[in-house]
Amino acid sequence: MSTGTINVAVENIFPLIKKFLYSDHEIFLRELVSNATDATLKLKHLTNIGEAKVEYGNPKIEIKIDKEAKTLHIIDQGIGMTLEEVDKYINQIAFSGAEEFIEKYKDTKGEDAGIIGHFGLGFYSAFMVADKVEIITKSFKDEPAAHWSCDGSPNYTLEEASKTERGTEIILHISEDEKDFLEDSKITELLVKYNKFMPIPIKFGTKTETLPKPEDAKEEDPAPTQEVDNIINNPTPAWTKAPTELKDEDYSSFYREMYPMQFEEPLFNIHLNVDYPFNLTGILYFPKMSQDMQIQKDKIQLYQNQVFVTDNVEGIVPEFLQMLRGVIDSPDIPLNVSRSYLQADGAVKKISSYITRKVGDKLKSLFNGNREDFEAKWNDIKIVIEYGMLTEEKFFDKAQDFMLYPTVDGKYYTFAELKEKLATTQTDKDGKLVLLYASNTEDQHSYIQSAKDKGYEVLLLDSPIIAHLMQKMESTNNDVNFARVDGDHIDNLIKKDEEAISKLNDEEKETLKTFLTETIPSDKFTVQLEAMDSSANAFTITEPEFMRRMKEMQQSGGGGMFGLGGMPDMYNLIVNTNNELVAEILNTKTAKKKERLVSQALDLAKLSKGLLKGEEMTAFIKRSYEMIK
Repeated sequence: MSTGTINVAVENIFPLIKKFLYSDHEIFLRELVSNATDATLKLKHLTNIGEAKVEYGNPKIEIKIDKEAKTLHIIDQGIGMTLEEVDKYINQIAFSGAEEFIEKYKDTKGEDAGIIGHFGLGFYSAFMVADKVEIITKSFKDEPAAHWSCDGSPNYTLEEASKTERGTEIILHISEDEKDFLEDSKITELLVKYNKFMPIPIKFGTKTETLPKPEDAKEEDPAPTQEVDNIINNPTPAWTKAPTELKDEDYSSFYREMYPMQFEEPLFNIHLNVDYPFNLTGILYFPKMSQDMQIQKDKIQLYQNQVFVTDNVEGIVPEFLQMLRGVIDSPDIPLNVSRSYLQADGAVKKISSYITRKVGDKLKSLFNGNREDFEAKWNDIKIVIEYGMLTEEKFFDKAQDFMLYPTVDGKYYTFAELKEKLATTQTDKDGKLVLLYASNTEDQHSYIQSAKDKGYEVLLLDSPIIAHLMQKMESTNNDVNFARVDGDHIDNLIKKDEEAISKLNDEEKETLKTFLTETIPSDKFTVQLEAMDSSANAFTITEPEFMRRMKEMQQSGGGGMFGLGGMPDMYNLIVNTNNELVAEILNTKTAKKKERLVSQALDLAKLSKGLLKGEEMTAFIKRSYEMIK
């Protein structure tokens, strides 16, 4: 057996960094600005604990472009480095000064002081866009400044410099094929994308600011102006403040800052703020939701110590909440070196569970605090709640307290309230509570009216995933069934002990069924004779609940069976043997008249069901006019 040390060929490291370290070359600016932020926060921490005997002041980070020299400059007023520290931190790839700083001062007040860096690789991202990189730096200590230079080879120079002001300047000599990074618009875009909420002010150029006119100025006199620093970022975004410091208008203002192209105000927000067993802050907004189940993800932004990481929060934020908008910031979320993908571990699962619980608590609080307002918002938030109940078991249990079931008359009930209210009227002969529902009040109006005539309550459940949720509710409540009002005639949907007596004898029923089966297309309709109230329609078209629900579940994603989603629609034709028109059809001797009565009754049933269209509708109208001549 032999042991040894794996050697890395230094001359090969820079090509690898340039090509593979980060998936997007634009990340270099985020990394260098993050380093400048760390340098400034380190100084702040050391001045706070009295180790740095200097004036912290009001430091900022400045970005400059020199198009003539083809250079990009990142300048900070932070802790700076000595010659020895440059050799230690810059000339050793993957040695993290931030990690060393955090470890050294972990027992001091302020813990990690908001330090961002962890891997010691961010600085080298500069070589993805630069042929040559220089560092000119002056430590807060009373030591000479340093000048480091490297052209992307393993060779570098390190010497004293004449810099007198504390801080560091990174100079990137942008390569020819990356010259887009010398454009003001490109740098502005990147700073806004990645550094919009960094904790240290970031200056990029200047802007003209209009001042108030002097009191003695004439009306035609132009207002005075002045050049001021163009600060790109907001160092104190709303999520970094305690909820007690913020008002409703502050949350609205931050929402507009995050989503300037969104013109509708969010319905409400949830402020996340926890420091044990992990550190996480953030604000989630509930926007108005559509019925479209094509979830618009990438609306929640993930930050680490106010540095933008990604808008792909899969794993951290439960899937049902990825329809929301907002920001999450946590230094405890483990990331790979590029900070672009999450590494799944226990901490992430705990964070996801916390967010789920926090959202559930907020929704319950809103429901209990102002039920009327919650009901008014229901159609705009129900898709999130229903989706959460289907995908998160703990949320399913919590949501029982605020999941609402609206009726066609605009009333709202929780599941427990429904069971209590309808137990007497809508329990069938087998002891099951039948919850009638419609998915469209216009298309199913006649069926709804039939149910209401019986004194039954009809729910309005119209979301694209409601079939899945009903299935889950039935599986956890064995004494409850959901039934759509057009799934059968009303007496079959809620079967009672009493049964209607048919006016037709068995022979007449057999004769009628034979004729109807031969006349009505069997590929679309199954004829079913039922003894119903004489005032009920002669023909009623229904859709079997099981088949229809399975098809809906498959079409909305999952849950369908045996390819039912692609099968043609099948309907039952319920024929009321106690209706006078049915008796006339049976007793009519003229074949042509008999067929015309059946066609008219069938078309009326189709019309009631919303199935009469096109050529059939034209024929129906023509026949109707002929019948009333």
